[in-house]
Amino acid sequence: MSSQSVSRKQIILEIKGKAKIQCDLKRHLAPRTVGTIMRSLPLEGHAHFLGKNIAYFETGVDSGTERSVKEFKRGDIAFLSSAGGICFFIEDTLPGKIMAPIGKMLGNIDALKDVKSGDVFCLYEETA
Repeated sequence: MSSQSVSRKQIILEIKGKAKIQCDLKRHLAPRTVGTIMRSLPLEGHAHFLGKNIAYFETGVDSGTERSVKEFKRGDIAFLSSAGGICFFIEDTLPGKIMAPIGKMLGNIDALKDVKSGDVFCLYEETA
């Protein structure tokens, strides 16, 4: 039985030339935003940082603010509507910006500690 469903989508965050991290996008967290991101895959962009605990890349996705929160845990994935950015949380943090939670990283989170500004992030659907 597949773990895929309409409410959950397994995707891959690839740090080009460095690592791949299995991720889950969860539609119930922010239905409109997750739907827009899923229809926009694959997405690619250069890595940036908000502080030292949040790696992100900017996308062309424009979804507005939806079900935003201010506190995130290690492994969370969030959408920063002001930059159209997809954010990956390396440690528990209060980013000082409200973001919509959209999913979770399922493993190898520490690979993000080796990311340098300018590395390329690619987010895509896992294919069998």
